[in-house]
Amino acid sequence: MGMMNLLSCLVVAVIMGFWSPLSGYAEVLPFSVGEKLTYELKWGIVPAGEASLEVLSGENDGLEGYHFRMTAKSNSFVDVFYMVRDVVDGYTDLAVSHSLLYKKSQNEGSTRRDIVVAFNWEENTAQYSNFGKSEPPIPISDGSFDPFSVIYYCRLFDFSTGQDIIRPVTDGKKAVLGVAWFKGRKTISINGTTYDAFLIEPEIEHISGVFKKSKKAKIQIWLTADERRIPLRIKSKVAVGSFVADLVDGGL
Repeated sequence: MGMMNLLSCLVVAVIMGFWSPLSGYAEVLPFSVGEKLTYELKWGIVPAGEASLEVLSGENDGLEGYHFRMTAKSNSFVDVFYMVRDVVDGYTDLAVSHSLLYKKSQNEGSTRRDIVVAFNWEENTAQYSNFGKSEPPIPISDGSFDPFSVIYYCRLFDFSTGQDIIRPVTDGKKAVLGVAWFKGRKTISINGTTYDAFLIEPEIEHISGVFKKSKKAKIQIWLTADERRIPLRIKSKVAVGSFVADLVDGGL
């Protein structure tokens, strides 16, 4: 299943390595506490459920920062054969320069996970646990993000420069370099409204997504071509077919 994977894979992959300097970095954050984006999820042409992205205020170990939350819920039709009730939380510093904590409560069909990835920036490590059972910490690079919070990091950049985004990301189990490839400026229509959008395609190999995805799956994300860079549409081929997430509410 892949509803949340559509959203959480805006940029995915994780590393031990370095990233290139990027131009077009926003001096003012394109989002603020209180932002909530709601998406209609479709499996092919069939309505499959709803997902949301929220920006909340947060504190982790006494450090002020941002708390980002993603939820996904399948509708009654999909519930019959594959119920989905997922919540993902990512915490970053106020500058959105690195992750502080990552949590994923995954309930999909018979799959149950309660994942926590703790970031230790004194040791430059990330430690994965599931239902309280911890694995050994892994080394990470400065500025690493979790697979969800990196969505908001990507929104800091003006893609009109034509530059790809490269950044270390970790799920607590692996570390590879994540890349979001800029594919051009496009016009798309959602529910009768036309938008000017940036199209990007992230690499998603070697990292665990929020949902099961197909091998060599391609994720495509359309962002508003303005100062907010709001995800308008996310399209992906996942383990049980193709999914599309279209923005239906977000203050546009």
